[in-house]
Amino acid sequence: MHTARSRNDIDMTMYRMRQREFVLGLLSATFALRRSLVDVVDRNRETVLAVHTHTQRAQPTTVAHYLLAVVEQLERDATRLKGAYDRTNRNPLGACAITGTGFPIDRQLTSDLLGFCGPTGNTYGSIATVDYLLESVTASSVLLVGLGRFLQDLLLWGTAEFNYVSFGDGYVQCSSIMPQKRNPVAIEHARAIGSKALGQAQAIVTAVHNTPFGDIVDTEDDLQPLVFAMFRDATRAVKLVAAAMTTAAFDAKRLEARAADGWTTLTELADTLVRDHGLPFRTAHAISSRLMHEREKDPGVPLSHTLARVSADLTGVPLAYDEAAIAQILSARHFIEIRRTLGGPAPEETARAAGQSRAALESDEAWWNGATTGLADAERNLAARSAAL
Repeated sequence: MHTARSRNDIDMTMYRMRQREFVLGLLSATFALRRSLVDVVDRNRETVLAVHTHTQRAQPTTVAHYLLAVVEQLERDATRLKGAYDRTNRNPLGACAITGTGFPIDRQLTSDLLGFCGPTGNTYGSIATVDYLLESVTASSVLLVGLGRFLQDLLLWGTAEFNYVSFGDGYVQCSSIMPQKRNPVAIEHARAIGSKALGQAQAIVTAVHNTPFGDIVDTEDDLQPLVFAMFRDATRAVKLVAAAMTTAAFDAKRLEARAADGWTTLTELADTLVRDHGLPFRTAHAISSRLMHEREKDPGVPLSHTLARVSADLTGVPLAYDEAAIAQILSARHFIEIRRTLGGPAPEETARAAGQSRAALESDEAWWNGATTGLADAERNLAARSAAL
């Protein structure tokens, strides 16, 4: 029974078989998160959101536009994990201890029976390499970092100071002493679990760093429980966020009321001056900046008067706009609707992008179904052949 076998290639085969299951499980969780996010996108294409750069209010966009950025990142995560799966799902059996065997074995047959895409190549590498493991771990790390950044925003937006988003009762917790509290503990738990998984991923990389390129225990039984724990916690974190986001409710009225605070739409005034008068953008930028500072010094002066005076100072020509025109230019909704750039926040563009993301999700799920079906078919075939012996 042990002819043309070694503990070396058997161990590596088992590790790869378990890891492919872990990768598929994490992928499935990301699909659920993508679906819940696109559902929120479809409900919030018109929901205005002022976003920040360098922690300061910057420009208005929409909840849909922001969330689609998260969805696109998750799509790239799926691409990385699918690639990692393909390189993990290779069969080391037949490499034996190091150099293969002199017996006439069929490595493709064992690959088919165990559901692998095919055999690994070099027999030394089959028992020595861990790049397949590190690829899956680092792809998971990229996913976890992106998830954590998203969770930080959600937790900030859920504070009373922002009060932009809330979650269903099943995902918040009351205080044991403060009856008014609705603590978003599901998001906090996801952040903590995800951070734990990221730490485990870093520990895995560190454990195999500067080890000999060969069959060593550093990459084997002592390491595998950490691999299991990392994938388990990463998957738990993603699943929890996916479930919580199905209940996410954004306060559209509050968001729109605050969207233009802090002159977030001033870029559009500069853009309008460029379009209407052919000014260099730096000149239009300077006019808009001066307008803001003058307004803050003396808020009682109509903006139309201030704009005419400031533009005359900087260009020699007063630019005439009435109050209604300036209000329209500076409105958050106008700012969003005019930004129809590919990938921009205009509602028709986010609708297109959401449709594209749903199609990408369907494609990824079809790939996943094919992978899981292939593994199940191989297991049934193996059982049938074993029973027939």
